Amino acid sequence: MATFPPYPTHPSGPAGPGEPVGGKRRPAHWWRRKWVRYGALSTLLALSGLVILALVREQTGTEGFLVGLALAVLPVPLLIAAFRWLDRVEPGPWRNLVFSFAWGACAAALIAIVANSFATKWIATATADPTSADTLGATVIAPVVEETAKAAAVLLIFLFRRRDFTGIVDGVVIAGVTATGFAFTENILYLGTAFGTDQLSGDSGLASVTAATFFVRVIMSPFAHPLFTVLTGIGFGIAALSADRHHVRRVLLPLSGLLLAMGMHALWNGSSTFGEFGFFGVYAMFMVPAFGLLTWLVIWTRQRELRTVRDELPAYTAAGWLTPAEPYVLGNMKARRLAREYAGLQFGRGAARAVAEYEAYATSLAFLRHRGRRGRANADFVVRERELLFELWHRREIARPSLAYAAQATAPAPVYGYGQTYGYAQTYGSPQTHAYPQTYGYPQAYGYGAGPAYGAGPAYGAGHGSSAPYPAYNPYRS
Repeated sequence: MATFPPYPTHPSGPAGPGEPVGGKRRPAHWWRRKWVRYGALSTLLALSGLVILALVREQTGTEGFLVGLALAVLPVPLLIAAFRWLDRVEPGPWRNLVFSFAWGACAAALIAIVANSFATKWIATATADPTSADTLGATVIAPVVEETAKAAAVLLIFLFRRRDFTGIVDGVVIAGVTATGFAFTENILYLGTAFGTDQLSGDSGLASVTAATFFVRVIMSPFAHPLFTVLTGIGFGIAALSADRHHVRRVLLPLSGLLLAMGMHALWNGSSTFGEFGFFGVYAMFMVPAFGLLTWLVIWTRQRELRTVRDELPAYTAAGWLTPAEPYVLGNMKARRLAREYAGLQFGRGAARAVAEYEAYATSLAFLRHRGRRGRANADFVVRERELLFELWHRREIARPSLAYAAQATAPAPVYGYGQTYGYAQTYGSPQTHAYPQTYGYPQAYGYGAGPAYGAGPAYGAGHGSSAPYPAYNPYRS
């Protein structure tokens, strides 16, 4: 087999990733280097965590802190797993989720505790009415401060991890994980304080303040903070779907989501002032319906993403980058899971990981082309497309047998008169023998590789027999 360059570049196109323009690499200023930014951010979060730890322990005591920690951690794995499940179509990197949770639990919680305490004391001093100060602080000050602090994490990822933030689901996941971290710290404070109250009064069991607080905050409403902040994430997610030139829309949509989050948060905090059953009324009439509506929206968006994968990837099949069955497999969650499981059983955990990466890169490629066709592509469209194609081509020999198996296992029933469904068996042969045409060089459309492209055929959008040096499809047209 011929030796190919490590990255397929177009003769007249821009440089590949990491290639210097004009043959020279300009040295970056020290404050722009990645390790400096990561170090500064990690230091900020670590210091915030230490300060918040000291503040919470001071208010709850050591024993109350430990009890609050043990109880507050219970809903966290379930919420993280739920948000990760929503993100399975195009899973974002774990580092974004770790940052989001740490920001919510440390930085946002510290900002909220300090700002809320200062504002409540100032209002009490100015009005000489501590009761009204507490009510005003909970219903007005706290929603504004807390939702703004949590939204900062979504904004940072939106600005500095733009490639990982491509739509509504990404906004929901980042916002939800951030709010989960915030609620975790807040629950430690409330549960630890309730435990201290019980210690002083001698109450215990189901009638204790700790049990009541646990029931309300952990059993009934573990999704409260994520539900508020998810509204901000949806605003950022819709903004991410807009073209860069739509500056006003990209600013107003996140702000609108943030205002909605503040409003729902204020309604929730103010429910205790609506009478004896105000809390249960707000919970039943607003929180539960809003939770159901947002859950439906996110699941519908996830199904729409799968449909986008099935609709966009055939263009790359026609150009020889993908095999005919791959758009179907990559647009079906059951088929994707079967492909990963098959790779793990047949070739080991490394192969399963490679198949998962292949699925993620192919999904990103489909979303990229979808944005391009709708005129929402960024300036780096071509470079990003080549990076994704290279990543797919690099993993093709590991991924394709597993994808072929998944296609055969999940293909719809055959249609009478058409023979075998989709022709998968004829195209791929037996997955055990890996009977693929041995033409794994880069497709001829790029000018690399000897012999015809895999799944031979002209480049998408090109005339029959086109010999263009790059796949000649127009990514902005269907």
